[in-house]
Amino acid sequence: MNVRSTLAGLVARHPRATRVTAAATAFALLAGGAVAAGAATAPHDVTAASSAPSASSAATDAASDDPAPVVTVTPPPTTAAPPTRSVPSEVPAATPLRTCSVAAAASDPRLAQFEGSVVDAATGEVLFERDGSTPARTGSVLKTLTSAVALSVLGPDHRLTTRVTGDPGSGSIALVGGGDATLSATGGSSVYAGAPKLSDLAAQVKSRLGDGRVSTITLDAGYWSQADKWDPSWKRTEQTIGYHSEVTALMVDGDRADPAAQTSPRSTDPVARAGEAFRAALVAAGVVGADTATLSQGASSSATVLGEVRSQPVSTLVSQLLPTSDNTLAEMLARVSSRESGADGSSASLTQLYRTVLANAYGLDTSAITIIDGSGLSENDAVPATVVARLMIRVADRSDGLGVVFDALPISGRTGTLASRFTGSNAVARGAVHAKTGWIDTAYTLAGSVDAADGTRLAFAFYAIGDVRDDARVALDTLTTAVYRCGSDLSGA
Repeated sequence: MNVRSTLAGLVARHPRATRVTAAATAFALLAGGAVAAGAATAPHDVTAASSAPSASSAATDAASDDPAPVVTVTPPPTTAAPPTRSVPSEVPAATPLRTCSVAAAASDPRLAQFEGSVVDAATGEVLFERDGSTPARTGSVLKTLTSAVALSVLGPDHRLTTRVTGDPGSGSIALVGGGDATLSATGGSSVYAGAPKLSDLAAQVKSRLGDGRVSTITLDAGYWSQADKWDPSWKRTEQTIGYHSEVTALMVDGDRADPAAQTSPRSTDPVARAGEAFRAALVAAGVVGADTATLSQGASSSATVLGEVRSQPVSTLVSQLLPTSDNTLAEMLARVSSRESGADGSSASLTQLYRTVLANAYGLDTSAITIIDGSGLSENDAVPATVVARLMIRVADRSDGLGVVFDALPISGRTGTLASRFTGSNAVARGAVHAKTGWIDTAYTLAGSVDAADGTRLAFAFYAIGDVRDDARVALDTLTTAVYRCGSDLSGA
């Protein structure tokens, strides 16, 4: 019997098993060929077959002496999971969508080169800003900084003192100025309510000297250098019209020709005018020889005090200077603050004084400010609007003793330099704005706080700089009224 007939017989007797065995044999042969083809390049992926033959491998063994190879399949490498995305530990709160814009009012050409800042007084959030961090001239808005410095350095209860010194029997006395511009020569009205009087000082001298004779009167204005009494950036018309005096440590009635008039021409020698007034007061008090006593300017030669008078407290002086924007009184507080801080009372000392005090006492960033004077008359003063607006938050909150400043600020349409403003369509904000006005030839300014229509309190500082006219005031009022209407919905756009 040959092999072919034997296989045929097996198929006939076991047709199903034979078909399965044949299929398995065919698969093994094909797999073996594939492995043989790849063996040269993958030698370690093939292992030897088992030595125990199976029924299906018998037919294969008849055709070949080599054992059938077994394929070991290596699984593909595991794919690394994608990195996880970082998630912030705190999800920021939603930012309110504000839609009320004052851009049109801020772009009014009457404002010329406009700079400004508006801050939510409760949260400190900046709601609106245009070049607010750029240092610029402030006009009389600077007086709010001067007041804050004086309240911190001097304290609200501090009083400025004017003395008479001299040795009884010597015939010589000295009137020594302490920076009190409110010292009054008149027994009548003065722009400074409660001002100390020369007549009281003369009466004290009379009491100390008795029948002693006075032959010479020295006028001592050396509390700071008289060479520093007028800044070159100031216009002399401020003096001749009557807005500002020379800054000397000895004067009477702010050196006004009319002590009862806020705006009154000032002299070219405040010290000499004070001396003449004091000599007249001594004559009226009956001091012997006063009518013929000679006047001279210089330093006192005696430490013996024959009499002294004191100003109203600094808190009162602030309440007098802010509503009327009194330049002379502001300059005096600046210079006295310098002296009491340990500096020399010069205008050159003011930048460092203001930077230090406003930073340390009120937490302001003062690194960019430049201070030439205490009144704001100089075009060379430079304070960012953001600094002023931040100070106004503290003023509105009455913190750090600044309630004195808030109470003294003019009120829109009602008091001080804002009494006649906020008219027409801006009248809706009358009574809602507490702010300091400012004006020099090249700037109109306004800074303070607004109690907005929705109850939000906003602090602001606005500067109109450059080629400005009187109508810049109305443009500032209109912008401030727009802020009043927007309230917390004020958009920075």
